[in-house]
Amino acid sequence: MGKIAIGSDSTCSLPQELVDQYQIRIVPQLIHFEDESYRDGVDITADGFYERLRRAEKLPTTAVAGPGVFLDAYRELSQSAEGIVFVTISSLVSAALFQSVTLAKEMAKEALPNMAIEVIDSRTAAGALGFIVLAAARAASQGASMAEVVAAAKSMIPKVNLLAILDTLSYLARGGRIGTASAWVGSLLSIKPILEIPTTTGFTEALERVRTKPRAVKRLLEIVEQRVGQAPLHAIVHHAGVPDEGEALKAQVAAKFNCAELYLTPFTPVMGAHVGPGLVGISFYAEG
Repeated sequence: MGKIAIGSDSTCSLPQELVDQYQIRIVPQLIHFEDESYRDGVDITADGFYERLRRAEKLPTTAVAGPGVFLDAYRELSQSAEGIVFVTISSLVSAALFQSVTLAKEMAKEALPNMAIEVIDSRTAAGALGFIVLAAARAASQGASMAEVVAAAKSMIPKVNLLAILDTLSYLARGGRIGTASAWVGSLLSIKPILEIPTTTGFTEALERVRTKPRAVKRLLEIVEQRVGQAPLHAIVHHAGVPDEGEALKAQVAAKFNCAELYLTPFTPVMGAHVGPGLVGISFYAEG
């Protein structure tokens, strides 16, 4: 670990090998199936979660870790660092999580009076958040100062994209997190919506609606191409309990683009609880 430690919440969907390589501290969020509680990615795997979600008569709920949990993470990181940069999911997607993280920072002024802590609102989620976290971690690993690490993270925010194809809007609609896609609710069963969380707004927005999933995937790749052009692509492909579809999308991305880095990760359960199984998506940015 460099002199600046990096942390994030479990929605960042980074491959575990990168989390381990850069010693990123991931704070798990919480999933409740009736009377049972799980820490995202710790007590329940993505595969196990989506299998249970498909069978569930009552949808799970999610909750954010309390400020004390984030303070414990700060304490842990402070043992081997001079400063901490913590990057969160968009505050407009989870205001409660952002408040918990920032309250922990206030608590740290007394508990860790000599530790500099910077909290950054990513304005996005999933792998797009992950790439912002990764930019900070890579800068820190090269010995960058606190200011330089923060600058590296913030400079990545306007570059990243998160696009996702949903099997249905019903989960988002029932959870009240549907954003501008609410206008499409009347055609829930007849479309495969493409959604995004642009960092310009920070909340879920409807992008396009397509009749079938193969057509939606084709359109998804066209949108990526429009935004990236010929530049090298950094991408994380996501899937929500459909690994074969995730592998297929990753193969198409690899064949179509000049990939500087390309990963496949499950869509983290704490977000999957709101979108349902069957999602495929891509987080990406163009190099340069």
